[in-house]
Amino acid sequence: MPIFKNDQDRFRMIFSLYEFNNDKPVVIREKRRARNKNNTKSYRGPSSVNLEKREILVEVLAFCFMPNHIHLLLRQVKDNGITRFMRKLGTGYAGYFNKKHDRSGYLFQGRFKSVHIKNNAQLLVVFSYIHTNPVALVEPAWKKNKVKNFKEVIKFLEGYKWSSYLDYSGRDNFPSLIKKNFLLEAFGGQNNCKKIVNDWVKYKSEIKSFGDILLD
Repeated sequence: MPIFKNDQDRFRMIFSLYEFNNDKPVVIREKRRARNKNNTKSYRGPSSVNLEKREILVEVLAFCFMPNHIHLLLRQVKDNGITRFMRKLGTGYAGYFNKKHDRSGYLFQGRFKSVHIKNNAQLLVVFSYIHTNPVALVEPAWKKNKVKNFKEVIKFLEGYKWSSYLDYSGRDNFPSLIKKNFLLEAFGGQNNCKKIVNDWVKYKSEIKSFGDILLD
């Protein structure tokens, strides 16, 4: 089932990724709806109640939202940080989603799946995979067949708001959320980050062992 029904849900996930990345307890408070001059309602969004400075559990290096799942590239900075962060994120967002959409029960299916990245080659593949995932939204069979329109796919990726690719390609999208300096340095800068993604789309049919690289 979809975990996002509209852009408000996606913005809430952005908010959750930031706010729940905190070793300290976080209390989320919904701002009240306000009427504008035309007497229509506009949602002002949530705020967090925490007077102390954040102590982050992880660094969010990359992310991508898909209709029924998300991808995250995380670097742990506190002991057991990834597990603690994912638990807070899953519980917090599911609580919001259930309340907003009048549902109950689990939103995410089981425990999150994770792969430990062991080397630079695997890191590059994961970076590419995360940022090219949205291609499936415009070319569902692209992983089995060659991309039909390379330029259109790249144009789509460069306009897709719900990933960190825009931040790595030179546009500030969600700059306060991700820690991009690590990967920019590892991959040789912004232009190389774009080239990595473009090459993955263009030559992905030549990559025969993605599963081995990712899971080895």
